[in-house]
Amino acid sequence: MKPTKKVLIISYYWPPAGGPGVQRWLKFVKYLPDFNIEPHVYIPENPTYPLIDEKLMSEVSDKALIIKQPIFEPYGLASVFSKNKTKKISSGIIPNQKKQSFVEKAMLWIRGNVFIPDARVFWVKPSVKFLKQYLQDNQIDTIITTGPPHSLHLIGLQLKKELNITWLADFRDPWTTIGYHKQLKLSSWAAKKHKNLEMEVMTTCDQLLVTSPTTKTEFKAITSKPIEVITNGYDVEKVVKKPLDEKFTLAHIGSFLSARNPRILWKALSELVHENADFANCFQLKLIGAVSTEVLQAIQEFHLDSFVKHLGYLPHNEAIIEQRSSQVLLLIEIDSEETKCIIPGKLFEYMVSERPIIAIGPENADFAQIIKETNTGTFFKYDELEALKEQILKCFEQFQQNNLKVYPVGLQQYSRKSLTEKLAKLLNSKF
Repeated sequence: MKPTKKVLIISYYWPPAGGPGVQRWLKFVKYLPDFNIEPHVYIPENPTYPLIDEKLMSEVSDKALIIKQPIFEPYGLASVFSKNKTKKISSGIIPNQKKQSFVEKAMLWIRGNVFIPDARVFWVKPSVKFLKQYLQDNQIDTIITTGPPHSLHLIGLQLKKELNITWLADFRDPWTTIGYHKQLKLSSWAAKKHKNLEMEVMTTCDQLLVTSPTTKTEFKAITSKPIEVITNGYDVEKVVKKPLDEKFTLAHIGSFLSARNPRILWKALSELVHENADFANCFQLKLIGAVSTEVLQAIQEFHLDSFVKHLGYLPHNEAIIEQRSSQVLLLIEIDSEETKCIIPGKLFEYMVSERPIIAIGPENADFAQIIKETNTGTFFKYDELEALKEQILKCFEQFQQNNLKVYPVGLQQYSRKSLTEKLAKLLNSKF
């Protein structure tokens, strides 16, 4: 048997962090030892996580070597002015531009123009100093950085310049083309600096890893370095089985951002409630996770607030239980060119929940193709009101007949273990 390969993974998000950012590398690290790769994971010792899920600590592989170093984050200083606003902005919930307070506008300007590429930039220099010695002491010649936060790619950039190592840069989301980037009130100087750093990272690393085909196409215009698509996926979840909801529940799991406000859905539901008494008696809108004020106001505007069951943020395993007991799962993405590349991590957990998905997003969205190929639901553009209404009604009629089911195909390729095998082959063949 060949010797075990060692890999250093540099990540900001790690248990007890909650939310989608932690799942990708938590699961890769869980399965890498199965493919003869020893994961060393470098994380902050005292991070400012907007969401906490202590139960995820039990999923950390006992074969992983976890290294922690202190981090300074200015979010701690900003919270003196407004802890709630700081927490929302740090978790990506940016208020509607017209409704932003002076404090929110100031915080966004500072976030985009002072902390480049992000507020974790102060971790770069001490991390490089510590990791140079750690890599040499442990004879590790391959590193992986995962962002956002994209500051972590600057750690990889500097280590690549100073040591004879191989560097893989993993982009869970794009950098300068992600939807919220343009909301950061960037000066022309700051925008240029972001672009220059992005290009330097992409042209210096040895390999890029992305989560969608559209991002790969976009990055190919910036760099000639090899780019591999490894999507997010699902893991085998051992959760308590709960009976399906008695109500006709449409459930959305995860952060419901201001820009992700699907007025087409609220209109469709509002019309169905008024046109169909049976539907009105059975319907419930189940929201799990942080929901922006704008979304709640829109729900109220369409007189749907009496149908809402808002459970707030739940630990991952509890969210999975609620997800699998819902009648229909909602997947909503912002209607813009920049969001075509986003394949939400929850899609894959949705796909193995055995519940039908109703998805709304931009034309040619990457995730629409996955839903179609796996036969796990239906996708609608933002101008397809009547078709959306028709599908919701069809699901409701199947619910009434106790026959609301899906028949998925080809899901195995998206299992976390299969995806880790793909990553391991990449690491072993190239590096």
